Amino acid sequence: MYIHELNEWPHFTWDAGRLEPLIEQVKEERDELLQELKGSCFVEVGQDLRDEATVQMLTQEVVKTSEIEGQILDPGQVRSSIALKLGLNLGGLREIDQRKTRDFDGIVNVVLDATHNWQESLTADRLYKWHAWLFPTGYSEFGKIKVGDWRHGSMKIVSSPFNKQRIHFVAPEALRLKEEMEKFLYWFEADQQIDLTLKAGIAHLYFVTIHPFDDGNGRIARAIADLAMARADGADQRFYSMSAQIRSDRKDYYIMLEQTQKSTLDVTIWLEWFLNCLVRSIQWAKTALQEVIRKAQILRKMESLELNDRQKKIMLKFLDGGFGIALNTTKYKNSADCSADTANRDLSKLAELDLLERRGQGKSTSYVIK
Repeated sequence: MYIHELNEWPHFTWDAGRLEPLIEQVKEERDELLQELKGSCFVEVGQDLRDEATVQMLTQEVVKTSEIEGQILDPGQVRSSIALKLGLNLGGLREIDQRKTRDFDGIVNVVLDATHNWQESLTADRLYKWHAWLFPTGYSEFGKIKVGDWRHGSMKIVSSPFNKQRIHFVAPEALRLKEEMEKFLYWFEADQQIDLTLKAGIAHLYFVTIHPFDDGNGRIARAIADLAMARADGADQRFYSMSAQIRSDRKDYYIMLEQTQKSTLDVTIWLEWFLNCLVRSIQWAKTALQEVIRKAQILRKMESLELNDRQKKIMLKFLDGGFGIALNTTKYKNSADCSADTANRDLSKLAELDLLERRGQGKSTSYVIK
């Protein structure tokens, strides 16, 4: 028996006392992150870097939520698409391959709508629009599907191989969907004094259990959770990616979903998992934010130093992750199109100026950002 078959469905319960420490931890971590985003250090990095940080997070959200469903997107194309839609002129944007836009354009629209238009109500029409964005051709990898409407057929989640398929979950019958989604949308918008972080976790589970569409339910469930968390933040600037963390814990994510959907309406264990995942995503974001501030400080320092064009080019590429965590003579000369002697002199000078730190000796010499 699945939870949507229980007489008490959809009246979820949870152990508030058990979850309270985690809720407080999420609030503390998020408040710290939001304070850092409003703080002088982040303000001083400049609008360009702040925009870059926002686009970087949104790119992760789009790429990782698709990876969870097995779809691999080109991060460079996604980044360019997001920047274009937000009207941002960032460095390093790639020309968008129009032949591939259907792969990522829809999910970019969904994520931006959920995170930037969080004050708008979640309605059936809005969900239909998200679904149509995801499947503009009316086809998914499973074939022709009903787009912009609730599914009309049955839905089972199964695993391969075909001859040994295991049923993980059976969704509610199609005849129930109109009523189920009306209840869900009313619950989501109603003021029930539920902590919005908890609402995000419950909404994710609630929606994906109804499974109202022929395909795309996981991506839309995560977008709904993003919408709830954007409301909790009270801002459209997002700097943490729940989907990126779920992608890292993908196996546990599916195990936890299946266990919860075959259990009772006490969703305490699911919410514990969700909140812990959220804590990790915010902690990662705080580390990433420090990297943005550090990059800005190095760029300001570079402005006060006399660097040649090669050194400026290489440092900018290094700061953007173009050489990984370490730079050596070979990478430098190949990228700057210069001799090994010139590369060695340039690198030594960058180390003298305290921009790089030298590691190792002889052929094993490498440099990291100071």
